[in-house]
Amino acid sequence: MKYRKHEAKDYSRAHMRGIFAAANTPFREGDLALDEAGLRRNMRHWIDDLGIAGLFVAGKQGEFFSMSLEERKRTFEIAVEETAGKAQTVLSCSDQNIDVVLELARHAEAIGADYIVVHAPVLHFHEAQDDCVREYYRYIASQVSIGIALWSHPDSGYLLSPELCAELADIENVVAIKYSVPREMYAKLTRLAGHKILVSTASEAEWFDNIVELGWQLYLCSSPPYTMQTKVDLRMRQYTDLAMAGNVTEGRRVRDSLNPVRAAFRRSRPHGKPYAHQKYWQELLGQVGGPVRRPLLELTEAEKAATREALETCGLRLTSDAPAVAAE
Repeated sequence: MKYRKHEAKDYSRAHMRGIFAAANTPFREGDLALDEAGLRRNMRHWIDDLGIAGLFVAGKQGEFFSMSLEERKRTFEIAVEETAGKAQTVLSCSDQNIDVVLELARHAEAIGADYIVVHAPVLHFHEAQDDCVREYYRYIASQVSIGIALWSHPDSGYLLSPELCAELADIENVVAIKYSVPREMYAKLTRLAGHKILVSTASEAEWFDNIVELGWQLYLCSSPPYTMQTKVDLRMRQYTDLAMAGNVTEGRRVRDSLNPVRAAFRRSRPHGKPYAHQKYWQELLGQVGGPVRRPLLELTEAEKAATREALETCGLRLTSDAPAVAAE
């Protein structure tokens, strides 16, 4: 590891900064096996061409729910190899089986990952979850030394309260949280415990305001860093840098210039097919998308055509000779 357990919070505060993207997992056509070459190609593009500071690997975006334990470990290893000396890693150990969580966490620690992330357990059968969640994270943290990011989202059947998150932030190696909740909740947590834990949310639409208004240093994370950017059109990176440098007016202008891209992506995404839509959009950008695994559904030819039309008319520059896009 790059730090000792008691140094986890300081290490993350110094290094867990900027845009982190949630990686998809490419699968091969036909046999749906893990496409290792495609995953490496994507990671190199994201880091070298797009300047992404960290990768969130094998999470929901990566379809971890359809992957074997060995496949998840293998994606961890590929991520650590491809980011070495260039970017950070946040490896998702989320699972309902705590033995799986700990096996993945220990593997991440052993191969030199920077951090792990563990989502709050699914507790649909509980009405009062705080005691379960408190013990859950306390126990996991006691078993490993690596920095842990919490993760709260509606899929668990409940949301962690800002007050509980602030309490969990006292755990020695809890360093961050991906807090997929309404803005008033994550703003409250930032006020309560922003000095103890790095607070972030997946919404790119709120990222600029969270830098400016809440003083955030970390976007953790979703797919916009590589679906809304290309090697020749780095407007998300640009508005992030401007906002962090205090140039709010110019940063907002660049942020707003991406509104047609945001709208095109949303407009062309069929209901119930976010994974297949994102992967096809990536393919249109020259990345490796590939098929989704069951039970997820693929796009129809009509849905692909609508996606192509949306991308072609949204103003995202795909080549260096395309015109620059002004703010709308």
